[in-house]
Amino acid sequence: MTNTVLITGAAGWLGGLLSAQLINDPKTPDLRLILADIFEPKAPAASQSVLVKVDLSDKAQVETLFTTDYGIPDTIYCLHGIMSRGSEDNFDLGIKINVDSVRLLLEATRSYCKPSIKFIFTSSLAVYGGPLPDVVTSSTIATPQSSYGVGKLTSELMVNEYSRRGWVDGRIVRLPTILVRPGTPSNATSSFISAIIREPLKGLETVCPIGDSIDSPELTLKLWLASPETTIKNIVIAKHIPAEKLLSHTRVICLPGFTASVKDELDALLKVAGQNALDFVKFKDDPVNRRIVSSWPSAFDNAYSLSLGFIVDEGGMEPIVRRFRDNVAIGEA
Repeated sequence: MTNTVLITGAAGWLGGLLSAQLINDPKTPDLRLILADIFEPKAPAASQSVLVKVDLSDKAQVETLFTTDYGIPDTIYCLHGIMSRGSEDNFDLGIKINVDSVRLLLEATRSYCKPSIKFIFTSSLAVYGGPLPDVVTSSTIATPQSSYGVGKLTSELMVNEYSRRGWVDGRIVRLPTILVRPGTPSNATSSFISAIIREPLKGLETVCPIGDSIDSPELTLKLWLASPETTIKNIVIAKHIPAEKLLSHTRVICLPGFTASVKDELDALLKVAGQNALDFVKFKDDPVNRRIVSSWPSAFDNAYSLSLGFIVDEGGMEPIVRRFRDNVAIGEA
């Protein structure tokens, strides 16, 4: 039996990690990948892949994803999107990509109506905002305070509705902020969270937009975090969870993470790489950035997600910083 998996946003960093993880997933044998993005993705080594350059805001182009040589996919990973600061700065583009194109993909999935197509949508903790409990649970109401969060929440509701009607078998995974992301900084509001570790470990200067110095009280800002390795494993795990184990009224799952402050990050950098690395971090407070990040929750109850079989990072910040330092040393970051 073949497993045909469509990944949108496949040319992005997370899409590339997911493709590689699926190839090595023993529960996904005979894997065939349909990799789609606005830029043509790269096929992972030793994979059976169809590469599709596609504008996901165009209905006709979206439908071509269901008529490749691999036929109708069994699983769809909807990873594409305009990131948080990009959505805030360009509302219309954010809605076009983060809402309208997701609806087009859901409609195409519905029209081909292969039973039990799994539709896995990656969402964000940006769906939360306003007064929040000390620990967010699966019943905490989402009230976003950014255009990115509004777009994600709107698409979450659509995935839930299409699942309720039996048109897709949806799973909505709200990701913690992922660190450390390799590569160059993105236009995500959270980009600095990786940059203040990544750039110094590469001997490059970077700007921390929270606070004006290493002693700023703003650095106590807490974050909900997970490593790339744990996050990508959890995104694959989402594919294998039986629908009957999910809550009856929602397909939302907040993936496990841990709490650390911006100062905790910098302390871990100092401990792992020394003062010379920390000196590469410069400070320039950005009130817009700080407002958006401050609206996100920093602590979740992991009980539900762990009960489903998801995994969580152990040991806090330091092991993640050490692992990234080691990857830099061998040229893999």
